[in-house]
Amino acid sequence: MDMNEIKEIFFQECEEQLAELESGLLKLNDGDRDPETVNAVFRAVHSIKGGAGAFGLDDLVSFAHVFETTLDCVRSNKLEPTQDVLKVMLKSADVLADLVTASRDGGGVDASRSRGLVKELEALAHGELPSSSGHDAPKPAAKAAPAAAPAAKAELPKPSDDSGFQPIPFSFDGFGEDDEPAVEGSLYEVTFKPRRELYSKGNEAALLLRDLSRLGEMSINCDTDALPALDRMDPEASYFSWKISIRTTRSEDDIRAVFEFAEWDCDLEVKFAEEASSNEELPMVPVPFDLSILDDSSAGEDERTSERGASEETVAAALSAAETASNVSRAARVAEKKESAAASAAAQNNAAAAAAGAGQTIRVDLDRVDRLINLVGELVINQAMLSQSVVENDATGTSAVNMGLEELQQLTREIQDSVMAIRAQPVKPVFQRMSRIVREVADMVGKSIRLVTEGENTEVDKTVIDKIAEPLTHMIRNAVDHGIESPEKREAAGKDPEGTIKLTAKHRSGRILIELADDGAGINRERVRQKAIDNDIIAADANLSDDEIDNLIFMAGFSTADKISDISGRGVGMDVVKRSIQALGGRISISSRPGYGSTFTMSLPLTLAVLDGMVVTVAGQTLVVPLTAIVETLQPEASAIHSFGANQRLISIRNSFCPLVDVGRVLNYRATQANPVEGVALLVESEGGGQRALMVDAIQGQRQVVIKSLEANYTHVPGIAAATILGDGRVALILDVDAVVAASRGQSMKPEMSLAATG
Repeated sequence: MDMNEIKEIFFQECEEQLAELESGLLKLNDGDRDPETVNAVFRAVHSIKGGAGAFGLDDLVSFAHVFETTLDCVRSNKLEPTQDVLKVMLKSADVLADLVTASRDGGGVDASRSRGLVKELEALAHGELPSSSGHDAPKPAAKAAPAAAPAAKAELPKPSDDSGFQPIPFSFDGFGEDDEPAVEGSLYEVTFKPRRELYSKGNEAALLLRDLSRLGEMSINCDTDALPALDRMDPEASYFSWKISIRTTRSEDDIRAVFEFAEWDCDLEVKFAEEASSNEELPMVPVPFDLSILDDSSAGEDERTSERGASEETVAAALSAAETASNVSRAARVAEKKESAAASAAAQNNAAAAAAGAGQTIRVDLDRVDRLINLVGELVINQAMLSQSVVENDATGTSAVNMGLEELQQLTREIQDSVMAIRAQPVKPVFQRMSRIVREVADMVGKSIRLVTEGENTEVDKTVIDKIAEPLTHMIRNAVDHGIESPEKREAAGKDPEGTIKLTAKHRSGRILIELADDGAGINRERVRQKAIDNDIIAADANLSDDEIDNLIFMAGFSTADKISDISGRGVGMDVVKRSIQALGGRISISSRPGYGSTFTMSLPLTLAVLDGMVVTVAGQTLVVPLTAIVETLQPEASAIHSFGANQRLISIRNSFCPLVDVGRVLNYRATQANPVEGVALLVESEGGGQRALMVDAIQGQRQVVIKSLEANYTHVPGIAAATILGDGRVALILDVDAVVAASRGQSMKPEMSLAATG
């Protein structure tokens, strides 16, 4: 595995770590104070920093280091994760994501924004809290409680002999030997000697030793014998080693886990010393200088300099130089472990045993999956053709070949379902990206808005996930800018000053429903209607229902904004949303209550590769109607057909009337309307939630078909969503139900050429 492959793995893992970071920060923002949540957030930034250091991504390393330091203050209970603090951290997570993207794809980030956040993070790490508004620079907070304040530094004892070594208790948590009682447990002796690679890749001995101290009571001896004179010092070299005595109730594996990120770049030895059950104190181990210089919570640099002698300053300089690098790449470490394990069968067995209780995953190039799906699609088509040939030559349908084909059909369906499941992914990554959109747009318009998500683990085809990001972004921006009122208006209306946007996903009837609801002012229908009249979208005397007025916002060029801004006002947005959803074979609808908010509902197919459809005949042409759009089928009776106007007809279904749409006439397959009594009616639901009865000549049957893009292989045909190949080898067009229904309402749908020529 070369470095480019390792780097690619690193960026893939960065996406996972950024998702973990975003998820954890949002949990903290919701009031979750589980230490594991805080640790997960810290580990995410720590891992990104480590990998970035291995590839020399200095900007990413520098920002991640400051972010990590502030998160460590939260982890050690020195900084309370209030909403103002978390607001800074969420913005920092956004900048971290931008830096990862810039490192992967090239380009840059807003330097002024990143510098500002660095200052805010550093201020938080030093106990300065941001103002409640979140817009002002951080201000010094009131003095923290004594329990949370850093302990005063103990004065160095004078040497008792010529060695210059004196025993000093070691702690990174702000207490000394008199403040914290000894713990029960086992005594371990740890020898830790970093190599040059540890510092060049960015691991910090300070953080490693501090994490180790949290496992129990610890004393330490730093060996500085290898430290040269200052003029011969290499700032990137490793001169120190540590001998540590730690009494802990944890296991040896827990001790080694502290050094997990550095295990390949140091000499580490952990030896069991003794078992102890009493509260006897640890023997003091000589320490040549005050190691509290490694603790971020210790006093300021000026105080530390005054407390140390010249030799201590030399040591601090060496440590400071070592801290300029970052942690070893997680991706590189995984690759190295794999290569090492390949040479040992025992290691492979152990790894397999360890993973037995958890699901195993592998990374597969998406092009390979797409090729597999295409081949399975061809298999389905060929299986259908073979079945068609056997049926035509076996009138009884009882031959062994026929029964074998039935089994083949079942196996093909199972293979197809399994392959499609490979591409199924949860919508969580897209939903998490929307959190950032809400934060950024809310800050731009001066609003306080909270995003609530549900059903993030609902799975859908990856292609659908990739293509819903853009329409969702438009809808989120619209909800923040137009839907939610300003805090002042919300308070005047008796609402919470903080608005809420709810984003949910769920499965229903073989499709995925995504709903975006806000608790804003709802749609001002009078204003929408007037804007539509002013823009010549509708006639001044048009008689429209509330639903029809609401759906005017999807018209191209429509906008209710009084002025053009960076967010809205150009009349581009919601029409793009509708076209994008329709291009995916979906539909979108809106419901609104003035004063209470609006809800947008998107109904999308679970996959863009196959669908279950009803094969029908219309004017000698074969069409496929998506089964998810069909409510029921019925044979019209003459008494149920009623004329309405010059060319409109209604069909009576269970004491209600439904418009009857002649599909052949709408698609220009025939010049005159057919007799409904001689055909079959398909009751369907359109994007607006209303029902229509589509009239076809006959139903051939129900079957699963493979979707083939008509635009990619031919051209766009109004009223047609895609095409497929039937078992007899003929091409059948897949009907765009929403487009046909829209045409029946009088909306223009003029084909570029006769569909009869494409059938």
